[in-house]
Amino acid sequence: MRVVIAGAGSVGRSIARELIRNGHTVLLIDRETDTDRVSKVPEASWLKADACELSALDEAGLADCDVVVAATGDDKVNLVLSLLAKTEFAVPRTVARVNNPKNEWMFDEAWGVDVAVSTPRLMTALIEEAVSIGDLVRIFEFQQGRASMVELTLPEGSAYAGARLGDITLPADTVLTAIIRDGRPIAPSRDDALEALDELLFITTAEGEDQLEDLLSPGERAPRERDDD
Repeated sequence: MRVVIAGAGSVGRSIARELIRNGHTVLLIDRETDTDRVSKVPEASWLKADACELSALDEAGLADCDVVVAATGDDKVNLVLSLLAKTEFAVPRTVARVNNPKNEWMFDEAWGVDVAVSTPRLMTALIEEAVSIGDLVRIFEFQQGRASMVELTLPEGSAYAGARLGDITLPADTVLTAIIRDGRPIAPSRDDALEALDELLFITTAEGEDQLEDLLSPGERAPRERDDD
């Protein structure tokens, strides 16, 4: 996979190193490409340019890349780059960094953003996840699909502790993607049983979030067994 990252600060460089470690090809665009910066990610290609200029993006080969990551510290730049990547170069996927939470509402498909990553929101979610049991925590949103990844730690008082997944009817458009138990991830199957304090990761819609919390919170009716199809 070929990835173009705009913004070679600490965030952009960290993303680049991780992608390169996973075998992907990375080009970093930044106005500052001094020797010190380049030496920190020598495996990446570098382009000294303004990421909002069409000529620079053409030189970067956006038409041939799989993903564009707008990781600068300026929300305006990240929005403009995402829009240009989609409208001028038909990039399949764009990921944009949100620096100011007040600007989150703009980071959607109208501006060419497929996935918006808000560092303040992620930090808040991680803090809440660390102290909240039984409460649904939104980790991040998939802007284009209007879906989100959410986490819920199953309380000890939940009637669903011990229930078989195949016997639980989840809300519509909701998928259980992983169970984290004792710090280890588990790929869920119908025959797995939930345990108290399991961390459950779901992909769901806004409508499904409240239903999920109601379903798995203490005091809910235990699941009824049903015949396998």
